[in-house]
Amino acid sequence: MALRNVSRLFPTHKSRFQPMLRDWVRTQCICSLAHAQTRAVTRENHEVTPPEVVQRPRYRRSYEISNEVCSGEQSSNTVNRNVILYSVLAFSFFSNSEEDEAKKTEDEIIMLLKRAKLSMMRDELDAASGYLHQAIRLAHQSHNNQAIIYTYSLMANLAFIQGQLTNAEKLFKAAMSFLLSGGAPQDDNAVIEMSLKLATIYATQNRHELADHGFRFCMESLEAKIEKQKDLPADAIPDEERKDTKLLLGLCLDSRARYSTAMHRFEQAKGDYQRALKICREEQGEAHPQTLVLMNDLATVLDMQGHHDEALGQVKKAVELGKEAGHPDQHVLLGNMAGILLHQGQLEESARLYQVALAMAQANGDSEAVEQIKEGLKELDDKKNEQTDKA
Repeated sequence: MALRNVSRLFPTHKSRFQPMLRDWVRTQCICSLAHAQTRAVTRENHEVTPPEVVQRPRYRRSYEISNEVCSGEQSSNTVNRNVILYSVLAFSFFSNSEEDEAKKTEDEIIMLLKRAKLSMMRDELDAASGYLHQAIRLAHQSHNNQAIIYTYSLMANLAFIQGQLTNAEKLFKAAMSFLLSGGAPQDDNAVIEMSLKLATIYATQNRHELADHGFRFCMESLEAKIEKQKDLPADAIPDEERKDTKLLLGLCLDSRARYSTAMHRFEQAKGDYQRALKICREEQGEAHPQTLVLMNDLATVLDMQGHHDEALGQVKKAVELGKEAGHPDQHVLLGNMAGILLHQGQLEESARLYQVALAMAQANGDSEAVEQIKEGLKELDDKKNEQTDKA
C-alpha cells in the first residue's frame, strides 16, 4: 500500500472547508482499497494471477460538492471506477483440489465481477450493482469467505460513490466481520484500512465522536504494531509488509490531518502532517509526489495559523523539488505558494505566480485548478483595491 499521490489546492476562505471535507471523504474512501483486498484474498495462500494493470490516476482535493475526486484526461467518474478496480479480479478463489462444481462457481463469480468492473468504468452503476449482488449471492452459496470479503468491499465503494453512505457503512462492516471471523487479527492492515474508511464516512456524516474514535483506533493500532515489529528478527516479517504498515500509518495521519483542518483543529493537523511527512520521506523519498503534497498541505496549515514565513519555506521547497522531478501538478503547488505570498502582503510576486500557475493549469486542461486560481486572483485584486482606497 502506498500513500496516495494527491495534490490539493486549498481554498483561501475557511468557509469553504465543509465542501472540502465532504469531497476529501470520497477520495479517502476509495483510495488503496485494492491493497487491502489483495492481502485478504492471498492470506490463505491461494494461487493469485497477476491483476490487470490500470494506470493509477492522480488526485486533487476538490472543493465543489458536485465534483468527483479525480482529475485527468478521463472523466472523473471513469477515473474513480478505475481506481476502485485497480486490482480487481483475475485471481482464483478456490484451490485446485476443489471439485468441478466449485470451479464452475468460481468462473461465474469472476465473470460477474468482470462485468461489474466494465459497467463501473462505463458509469453504468445500476448494472454494476446488479452484477455485484449476483456475485455476492454465489459467494455466500459456495461459502467462500474470500470472495465474500472482496465483493462486499467493492459493493461498499460503489455505494459510497453513489452517495449511499449508510449502505456503504453496513457493507464495510460486513466485509470486516467476515475478515475477522476468518482469523484476521484486529491490527491486520486490511482491517485497519476498512476502519479508516469507516472513520471517513462518519466524518462526512458529522458523527464526530465516531470519526475521532475511528482515526484514533487506526493510529494507535498501527503504532503498537510497529513497536512490536521492532523487537522481531529482521527476517521475521517481509520488508514490504513493514513498509506497508508504516505507510498505512502515514495515510491515517494524513487523513486525520485533513479532517482536523476542516474542523479548524490546526495544531493537531500540523502535528499529524509533520509525522506523515516524516514517514513519507523515509519510505518514499524527498522528491516523491506524495512527499511534495504533504509539504504543501503542511504549508497550508501553517499559513492558516499565521506562520507565513514557515509556510512559505515549506511550499517553496515543494515547488523546487516538484520542478526538478517534473511533478504533474506543479501549477497547484505554485497556486498555493501564490496564496501564501498574498497573505504575506507580497502582492506583486503573488500576482506573478498566480499568472504562471494559471497558464500551466490551462495548458494542462485542469479546469478545477483554473477556477480556484481565478478565485485567488480575485482576492488579490480585492486586496489591491483595499490598499488603493486606504491610500
